[in-house]
Amino acid sequence: MCGFIGIIGPSGVEVFPDLYNGLLTIQHRGQDAAGALVYNGAFHGTKGLGLVRDVFDTEDARNLRGSLGIAHVRYPTVGRGKVEDTQPFSINYPFGIGMVHNGNVTNFDDIRQELSQDSHWHVNTSCDLEGILNVFGDELAQQQIKKLKPEHVFEAVAGVFRRVKGAYSVVGMIAGEGLYAFRDPYGIKPIIVGERVDAEGRSTWCVASESVVLDVLDFHNTFDLDAGEAIFIDTEGNLERKQLGDQTHTPCLFEWVYFARPDSFLDKVSVYKTRMRLGERMAEIWNETGWRADVIIPVPESSTTSAMAMSRALGLTYREGLVKNRYIGRTFIMPDNESRRRSIRHKLNPIQLEFDGKDVLLVDDSIVRGNTSREIVEMARRSGARKVYFASVSPPLRYPCIYGIDMSTKNEFVARDRTAEEVAKEIGADGVVYQTLDNLIDSVKEGNDAITKTCNACFSGHYPTGDVDEDRLARIEAERLVKA
Repeated sequence: MCGFIGIIGPSGVEVFPDLYNGLLTIQHRGQDAAGALVYNGAFHGTKGLGLVRDVFDTEDARNLRGSLGIAHVRYPTVGRGKVEDTQPFSINYPFGIGMVHNGNVTNFDDIRQELSQDSHWHVNTSCDLEGILNVFGDELAQQQIKKLKPEHVFEAVAGVFRRVKGAYSVVGMIAGEGLYAFRDPYGIKPIIVGERVDAEGRSTWCVASESVVLDVLDFHNTFDLDAGEAIFIDTEGNLERKQLGDQTHTPCLFEWVYFARPDSFLDKVSVYKTRMRLGERMAEIWNETGWRADVIIPVPESSTTSAMAMSRALGLTYREGLVKNRYIGRTFIMPDNESRRRSIRHKLNPIQLEFDGKDVLLVDDSIVRGNTSREIVEMARRSGARKVYFASVSPPLRYPCIYGIDMSTKNEFVARDRTAEEVAKEIGADGVVYQTLDNLIDSVKEGNDAITKTCNACFSGHYPTGDVDEDRLARIEAERLVKA
């Protein structure tokens, strides 16, 4: 999972300050690397490994000048996370094209071979974005364009949809021409657009992974791209939209569970209110167990909203008994298991008074590998808890995500081929309760009844793109094992 932002403004407007602040806003989506690319008669870029604040300096602020730019924060799902895999990417022909994305291309190996043998385009890195970029460039080049028009961009995007499989939201720029963006035919990954109008009536447009970016940067008149939709914004600020796909919109459920900030809206659905609804439904499930607890304690921070809603519904005391070190990265998106193990204990510290002599119900957004959950249960017991129960706001995770969330290979899931009772034993808890998939789906749909399908492959094993078989799953798992 990654985060991106693209901005195009009138001549003379400098976009890098907004690009930088936008990346800080979505730093939670990737802590492995960051980069930015701007156009001012030529491409100028900076990218590197680390957090946004570490990658860019004051010299970059002076050099990255222009009214058209894109930027990205990354954690790797494909590739080894080297600096050469860091986005944005660019090519010089045709026109000069820059691109960033969020997602995962499931037929990247096939594209790499096709580009090399048939089109003589060379893929230099192990990042799947390069496949999308070169296919897009190939599709533009085949049109033999003398003067670029929006329909040429849309035709190239249609070619990407025919050739590139998987889940991907993309924003990019064409040198001297404008900003483009598109969402894969199933709409799995989020992407939102906003406009800011200055005192002279001139429009600056922003495309981002989450609505919170638009809020922070004061963009309005927002809209989400539909599944299979593309836009092109020219240098005069004129925006054109075109629907190029015919698949049912199928957004990723795990965005609302974990990845997105609570102050974001995804496909018009509030992340905050969705997590409240999940907590209320978890209260009903807890009541069915017959277990009792003295206090509810969230595992910060994605589960905090759900835990508060759950405590209100149950009439139980809510306490923030785990203090988070905010300078430690999200352990879920650490690049390997060893990094996660080292980070968990440094990331959270218990307030002993809130555990001592109590039956405690811990609430977390999910249980993935079980490493974090096991360590937290041990913390609670060392702090004097009599009993420790564990509630997962999401259903059991049992299947690998091939669409851009590096949550596990299938053999790493603690819930794989285990009952809730067996998971409890594995993590050392007195009991574990899980959300149901129906509850999760309903909690999202309640915010937007136009959503009729969702991507829930990590819970159900049903992959919406229809091109996933055991061989492809094995290849992706092998890539992740090599990277780890």
